[in-house]
Amino acid sequence: MAVSLTKSTSPRSNASARPAGTGWSFVKPSVIPGFGLTFGYALTYLSLVVLIPIATLFFKAASIPPDRFLEIATDQRTLKALWTSFGSSFLAATVNVVFGVIVAWVLVRYKFPGKRVLDAIVDLPFALPTAVAGIALSALYAPKGWIGSLFSPTGPVNAWIDAQLWLPEAVRAFEINWKIAYTPTGIVIALIFVGLPFVVRTVQPVLEEFEQELEEAAATLGANRWQTITGVILPRLTPAVLTGFALAFARAVGEYGSVIFIAGNIPYVSEIAPLLIIIQLEEYDHPAAAAIAAIMLVIAFLLLLVINLIQAWSRRRFGDGL
Repeated sequence: MAVSLTKSTSPRSNASARPAGTGWSFVKPSVIPGFGLTFGYALTYLSLVVLIPIATLFFKAASIPPDRFLEIATDQRTLKALWTSFGSSFLAATVNVVFGVIVAWVLVRYKFPGKRVLDAIVDLPFALPTAVAGIALSALYAPKGWIGSLFSPTGPVNAWIDAQLWLPEAVRAFEINWKIAYTPTGIVIALIFVGLPFVVRTVQPVLEEFEQELEEAAATLGANRWQTITGVILPRLTPAVLTGFALAFARAVGEYGSVIFIAGNIPYVSEIAPLLIIIQLEEYDHPAAAAIAAIMLVIAFLLLLVINLIQAWSRRRFGDGL
């Protein structure tokens, strides 16, 4: 009986028991049927929602004469709007990575009163209409707003500096006039607001599954807190952090509603690329709008490709952090 059992479970007997003609397959075997139907539905849905609109945009941009396309792409107003959009988005996503990881760490590792309320507030930018967020931020950071007025020439900050008699006269004579709203600084603040949940919600599940025994083992081996963070925790979080950065950056690049109120929309200063596309459409210059949109799409694809390559490298280097 033992001999027959060994033969029946040997790899050779299993290989001979397979039906003839089996080999490479497009889909892995599954106990749940319906691959053809679901795959066809998914491909059709993605084509209608994503691929066809993007292809239409490229075809529209390709119909523009090359000299006209080059003129639109090299226009100083277009270049400045693209720089404002992508530069502000990159800076906002970077800030969100730092503070998003801190917020996720607090929510996962500590217990305190109001934790659930704080956890729910993180998702507020998801539910809040972007126009409402833009109006609230502009009212808060405007020169006469609660925060914007603090840094005006007649605000409390300058009044406090003038009251410090121990300071040198040159320091007291220095006047702070930091204008937040209607500048690129206001744009960055709005993009930080809408992008923070992407980093928090991406990093939070990884921290929840993180084995604290690794930190205890590092401490047992003599590692201090900084060495534990940089050598044990951050490498495991790197893939998730990069994913959160990519999501926050992608959201920020296409953000419109929360930005136009606080940006001021000043050409060559605080005008974003999506607003410039809207302006071209209102002027019935559809080729220019398509050209700017195609340029934004190509730049976004290239940047996301670089981020995904870095993320793939980090997965191979540090392991899957998701």
